[in-house]
Amino acid sequence: MTPAANPAVICTVDVVLLTLVQDTLHAALLRRDKAPFAGALALPGGYIHAQEDADTQASAARVLREKSGLQSPYLEQLATFSGPVRDPRGWSLAVAYCALVPAALLEGGALELVPVSALPPLPFDHRAMVEAAVTRVRNKSQYSSMPVYLCAEPFTLPQLQSVYEAVLGEPLNKVSFRRKMEELGMLEPMPGAMQTGAAHRPAQMYRLKPAFRCSLSTSLRGL
Repeated sequence: MTPAANPAVICTVDVVLLTLVQDTLHAALLRRDKAPFAGALALPGGYIHAQEDADTQASAARVLREKSGLQSPYLEQLATFSGPVRDPRGWSLAVAYCALVPAALLEGGALELVPVSALPPLPFDHRAMVEAAVTRVRNKSQYSSMPVYLCAEPFTLPQLQSVYEAVLGEPLNKVSFRRKMEELGMLEPMPGAMQTGAAHRPAQMYRLKPAFRCSLSTSLRGL
């Protein structure tokens, strides 16, 4: 079979970059500057560089860095999207990743933040990728430390609880939440760092322990 009859497969990575704005999950989108779909909002993505990237995780981290200037502390593979019709250029394969960052890190850049519940028409199968990422985040938030990556450090325990509640879409018991945080042992108080306000007594500020910055194995069952 000749090369023309068996063309190369297009291999890319796409990153569903999620953040929390006013207690609502948002996806970060970029306007495409090249065909196909030039000018359309889309997920940050790009080709896999076979001579440069050690694997697709490295490709996703590079694309995220090049397209947004970010190095996300959390990056997880979602799924592979493939087929002959998803890309007008030909048979293609895209490995989708999910990244989580606090909203403050996305201010002032080229990224446009859009609520995941009000996405515009997206090219390729980017909508399916966003939907897969949102489902993954909400499911894993029931038993892991994942929402911490949406919370800008330092934070108070009430602020962290609010992030969990926003992602899960339901209230959590304050006493149970604090007890579970203590059991997990993933947070460390910042010495001398307190949040003060006229209406409330000073609250201790926390941050994620270094050992947990890339670990999602902790359990939050029973909240």
